[in-house]
Amino acid sequence: MSTKHAQGISRRSFLAGTALASTGAVLGLAGCAPKENKGAETANADIADASSDWLGSEPTVQESDIVETIDTEFLIVGAGTGGLFAACAAGEEGIETFVLEKYNGSVVRDDVGGVNSRLQQESGYTMDLQEYLLDMNHYAAGQCNLNLHKTWYEKSGETIDWYETLLDQYGVKLWHEAAEEKHETNYKHWATGHSPAWPEDDSLNGFTVLSDYAEKTGHVTFRYNTPMVKLVMEGDKVVGAIGKGENGYVRVNASKGVLVSTGGYGINVDMQKALQPHTTSIYGFNSAQPGCEGDGIKACLWAGAKMDDTHSSMLFDRGGLPADSLGGADCGVGSLFWMGSQPWLKVNLDGERFCNESGTYDFVLHSDAQQPGSIHVTLWDADFATYAEQFDMHGCSRLFPFDNGAAPNIPIQAVMGMNEELAAKGYIQKADTLEELAEKLGLPADALIATVERNNENYDNQVDLDFGKEPFRLSPVRNPPFYGIRNTGMLLCTMDGIDINTQGQALRADGSVIEGLYVTGNDSGGYYSMTYPNLSTGNACGRTVTFGRMIAKNLAK
Repeated sequence: MSTKHAQGISRRSFLAGTALASTGAVLGLAGCAPKENKGAETANADIADASSDWLGSEPTVQESDIVETIDTEFLIVGAGTGGLFAACAAGEEGIETFVLEKYNGSVVRDDVGGVNSRLQQESGYTMDLQEYLLDMNHYAAGQCNLNLHKTWYEKSGETIDWYETLLDQYGVKLWHEAAEEKHETNYKHWATGHSPAWPEDDSLNGFTVLSDYAEKTGHVTFRYNTPMVKLVMEGDKVVGAIGKGENGYVRVNASKGVLVSTGGYGINVDMQKALQPHTTSIYGFNSAQPGCEGDGIKACLWAGAKMDDTHSSMLFDRGGLPADSLGGADCGVGSLFWMGSQPWLKVNLDGERFCNESGTYDFVLHSDAQQPGSIHVTLWDADFATYAEQFDMHGCSRLFPFDNGAAPNIPIQAVMGMNEELAAKGYIQKADTLEELAEKLGLPADALIATVERNNENYDNQVDLDFGKEPFRLSPVRNPPFYGIRNTGMLLCTMDGIDINTQGQALRADGSVIEGLYVTGNDSGGYYSMTYPNLSTGNACGRTVTFGRMIAKNLAK
């Protein structure tokens, strides 16, 4: 079988707005089909009834419309972050693997979370399992499977070590984002993040490295521009899938199993409105990866799997809005405001402070839902760079090098350039007086001035008597020019998915295993609820790649 070569998308290009072209809608045809699981309709009736029928009926495909049949051992649906790590592991184990990918390329996330990697050990960083599990349980309000977190905790170090070794073969250094805790914080930071230092010329990225390595094992074949239409079942077992290729339907039979890793439904706003309408009211900028339309989750549901009962998304407070916008998923004018995650003074449309700005990226966004317009306004002054360094942020919000020399995702110099572009487009407002700034942002001047005076008083006294923000994360708004922007959420991905066990196997509503079906990444569930624990850097990506690699290796046993 021939392999079509594809181009990856660098993280830098993705943030700049580069997207992959759509391959078009996948149409199901009536006719003869492999036996369908009769439990799917009953098990998921409550989900489909939640709104208009976002789930729909499983497509059927006539045998005569299948133009190609492929026999393999392991089928991976989705050549993204989880799928590529699984493909590499399967190739190493000598498992004949076929990868279906919707587009002519994909995106691989960079911040990879792991525990007890070689790099962490070299940094002298250690974690306590019980303390970590307690923290994750708090973030999820108990609505998570702690055994899944424990599996990641225990197995992720090996995955990170493998990735470090692989990247070294391509001349790329993997860094542990190590930073000493210099202050007492309200919320504990877990230094789990690892990031590759990709070439500045974008000649390499996660997709190009991982797909190249997988192909070189001699056991992995990629088929691009071929989205999955449905899973194929024999009785209660998943035995393959049908995709829609450029020349027609393709059936792939997989003797060892099928891994679904299609990235959740971050692009599918209608599905979000049906399952998590709260979310769609508090973000105005969608940065989800191309193709994440819920295809994988729907296919698993049609096969009888169960989905999480609570539905939520990964939201960062980095959505910038024009001064006359109220945001929302359909606003169409949201833009990336990277500096939004810094704990600046943030006020509502009445010009009043309403929360502690130093927490997880989405805490302020959930607080926005209780405020006028469901947005907030972020304020800073001419000395912002000094305070940004003082904030000592971690993870992707950090704007300065880490203590061990690891570079931030986006440095302060680049962020300043991004801010200038936002100002030129009328997003960031600049003024010499607070009265002028209030007018430009549509805020009541008297209320804003009173709020700023109170904020500056808290800074001078180094205590936040209103909401308890840490002293080192207080910053005054005192030296002109003054800046402000209407601020909302940025959606990265959805977090709810198919229930799985610690082996990555999909589960039915009664807890039984669907043989032959595995799920990882944003298609899988049981891990998060409402809040993403971004203070464990790279947590979601680390979970995705650890389970992808583990699933593939287990199939070789």
